[in-house]
Amino acid sequence: MKPESQSSEARALKVKKNGKARKPVWKILRIALLAILIVHLVFIGLTSALIFAYKFANPPTTVLIIYRSAVSHWEVQKPIPLKTEQIPQYIRRMLISVEDGGFYEHHGIDIEAIKRARELNEKVGKPMYGGSTITMQVARTLFLLPTKSYIRKYFEAITALELELILSKDRILELYFGYAEWGKGIFGIERASRVYFGKGVASINRDQAARLIALLSSPIKYTPDTLYRSAILRQRYAYLVARYVAAVPVAVVSAETPPPSGIEPSADISELSDEEEDSKTEQEVSPNDGELLEDTSSNLSPIDSSPTDSSPIDSSPIDSSPIDSDDGASGDTSSDLSPMDSVEPSPEIDNLQETKDKEKADEPSISGTPEF
Repeated sequence: MKPESQSSEARALKVKKNGKARKPVWKILRIALLAILIVHLVFIGLTSALIFAYKFANPPTTVLIIYRSAVSHWEVQKPIPLKTEQIPQYIRRMLISVEDGGFYEHHGIDIEAIKRARELNEKVGKPMYGGSTITMQVARTLFLLPTKSYIRKYFEAITALELELILSKDRILELYFGYAEWGKGIFGIERASRVYFGKGVASINRDQAARLIALLSSPIKYTPDTLYRSAILRQRYAYLVARYVAAVPVAVVSAETPPPSGIEPSADISELSDEEEDSKTEQEVSPNDGELLEDTSSNLSPIDSSPTDSSPIDSSPIDSSPIDSDDGASGDTSSDLSPMDSVEPSPEIDNLQETKDKEKADEPSISGTPEF
């Protein structure tokens, strides 16, 4: 009986020790889960409160602006937010067609765009595409740091859902145009237009607008005057010119095939040298058919001379019909789904020859434009 009693006591002692060993593990796990829950509740509570306030008032600043000023030590110029009606509708169409063709369809997140971005990144061997919607870009600008990580992408998606839940699509677009980064210390399209062209966005011509929209993929490394040095920006610019300005024979780009959208901002593109970027862009995958895209814009002349100056001008009006594209994230589906649908190009663009003469007379020299 005695050996059996000792054996029973040993087993009981062993079970007791194992129980004590498990308790700290479960305790740590519970604390970790509680901490994660608290972080989520605090983040969602703060961002939701701010987003609700931004429904009626413009943000006094953003996390990105604070970061650029405090960490990057840039001299930040105060943004000049505009109402939707103060931004020409063709500029809004330009933005949606190259940044987020499904803007008026999705609810903040475009899963298909994220899948395509992953495929493109695998093809080019670099995390150049993030699949971010316009809403996700607004979330990143307003509330998050410009660092690349899955954690940031996760909180970006959460905030995008909050934005879509609280704000209208037009208000989200207003915040994008008002606070998106357009250069070192330059935020918002109105401020960018004044800095680069010396006049407000309502007064710039279509070619200048195309330069500003194309620049969004890499606003830190390039300017409207130097974007031709980047194969990616040349492709975006050539598409916008072909679609919204005029035909450009020197850069044969189909207006039916927009360049891949969702390019991560300047930090991603700037990691590549100009030579690497050109070679990567030449092997990009078309979001519409999965085939390789040819870098058809490589012969585009420097921006100093407007494309309409070096190419024959078709006197017929610009085709303002929506782009037929199977790619919900890259095609200009906004024309089917947005208030822009019934808008025709402004009357001053009806005759392209007159536009060419006007741009020659009115377009200022970039280097001579004052900064405001």
